[in-house]
Amino acid sequence: MSNSQTKAAHKALRKKAAGNGAGEGGFRQAQAWLHTWCGLWFSWLLFAVFLTGTLAVFDEPISHWMTPEHHAEEAAAAAAPKAATAGRAQRLAWGTAYMAAHHPAAQMWELWPSDAQGGGELKVYWFDAKGQYVAAALNPATGEALAADTATPVRGTLAGHHFVDFHYELHAGQVGLWIVGIAALAMLVALVSGVITHKRIFKDFFTFRPKKGQRSWLDAHNAVAVLTLPFQLMIAYTGIVISGLTFMPAAKLVHYGSDSAAQQQVIAELSGGKPARSGRAMPVPDLESFAARGQALIGQPVRAVVIDHPGDAAARIGIYGWNGEAESLRRLSPTTGMASFSAATGELLQVRLPGAADGGAASLAQSAMGGLHMASFGGWAVKWLYFLCGLAGAAMMGTGAILFMVKRRGKHGTEFGGATARVYRLIEGLNVAAIAGLGIACTGYLWANRLVPLGLTQRADWELRVFFGLWLLALVHALLRKPTEAWREQLGLLAALCLLLPVLNFATTGDHPWAQWLRGDWESAGVEGMSVAFGLAAVAALRFLRTRERHHAAGASKPVLRAPTPAAETAP
Repeated sequence: MSNSQTKAAHKALRKKAAGNGAGEGGFRQAQAWLHTWCGLWFSWLLFAVFLTGTLAVFDEPISHWMTPEHHAEEAAAAAAPKAATAGRAQRLAWGTAYMAAHHPAAQMWELWPSDAQGGGELKVYWFDAKGQYVAAALNPATGEALAADTATPVRGTLAGHHFVDFHYELHAGQVGLWIVGIAALAMLVALVSGVITHKRIFKDFFTFRPKKGQRSWLDAHNAVAVLTLPFQLMIAYTGIVISGLTFMPAAKLVHYGSDSAAQQQVIAELSGGKPARSGRAMPVPDLESFAARGQALIGQPVRAVVIDHPGDAAARIGIYGWNGEAESLRRLSPTTGMASFSAATGELLQVRLPGAADGGAASLAQSAMGGLHMASFGGWAVKWLYFLCGLAGAAMMGTGAILFMVKRRGKHGTEFGGATARVYRLIEGLNVAAIAGLGIACTGYLWANRLVPLGLTQRADWELRVFFGLWLLALVHALLRKPTEAWREQLGLLAALCLLLPVLNFATTGDHPWAQWLRGDWESAGVEGMSVAFGLAAVAALRFLRTRERHHAAGASKPVLRAPTPAAETAP
């Protein structure tokens, strides 16, 4: 048998093995199929989850930018001379007196006497008759209730918390939570099958071949995937685990039953046991002695004093601490310290040290998983690391979805029979809407914050309507226009929205980056700076598209030179 015949025989054997699913080739081929299709059908949702989750890392700076009415108040408060305010003992007494006078029947009083430095606002919280969490602010110098309009934000908005809610439950409650959970599971499958499929993935990480079409997209996909692979695995896994009781309730049902009241009782017992009312009246004792004891036990400044069943002899007083910045840098679990006492006897009922969790090792593990997922440790350095890795994860989803069509563009496949061309066209449109369209929706949400009238009823809902409305319009546009035109037009709009956001802010609020710099408002400056950075990235992507189109046009205009056909071959 000749050498060429031997190679052909080996090739036939490999194809046969792959077709039967046998051997390494067959297994890797099966994983490649799983990676391609599992990744594709979930890539659009996962891109949205990753991008909004990445923005959610900085939900507090985004919220700060989206509530500009507070900026002047904060600047004035910082510039004003420090007025003499009452100490913690007096503040707690004022808070107790206010609650006793206005909300004596509330099942819980929660007093926030001061900030971690002993100054700041004095606030009280309680649950009203409808079970809603309600707050009131008191003057820290006199104890008098402040007017409602000074204790609540002027601008009704979900602010940065919109991105938090969307990335884990799509603003759809339990249904959205399940959808995102299934997508996270699909992401784990795609990650593992991708590692198995790409035998040379780590070698390919150090290789990037620009202007090579499909090869370039694959190199980019491999690079961002390998670079952040541990992060992607961690985020997907912890995202599932922190909602584990929802996804896998069997253990809870077996141990505690399906009765919700019984489950709540178990949860209360794990957290130290919320007492039952005794029916015997007893005034709320002086809280300062409990606050001082609790502070000494947990080693943290007092953040809140919570009284369960105030006015009853079975009342329990809980002292909760402030997490300091240094503590958040070194602790994975975000829980604060807590000490609870019997209001009647002063007996210490429970102590939870900072970083620990109620309910034992399982609760601590879940708390640590939550801290790992939400970057509640490590300070700004870890937040920026999560932000960059999140962007890389979104890029991995986006390049994977684009690579699918780059491999098939211009080919007449039969993957979906007679509907193949229509399915490919749908995928092209979904790629545009999921990537460029979502960017337009997110930036448009910030524009809506400045343009929607302040006095509009349910104003926060209107901001959400703008977000979803723009995203839907982007999808319709992507399906109606040719893919190249849709990409070009949506990237152009995205660039304009991002680059003009500081101009919009100046036109509507009078604020601008130089003023933010002078007053040290790094949160607002950061939001607008990142908006400009995303705008420049969209411009770069737009230039790349135009350059590629010119090259394709130049290639198509060149005459094709064919070698002359030998006469012997043309003879009939």
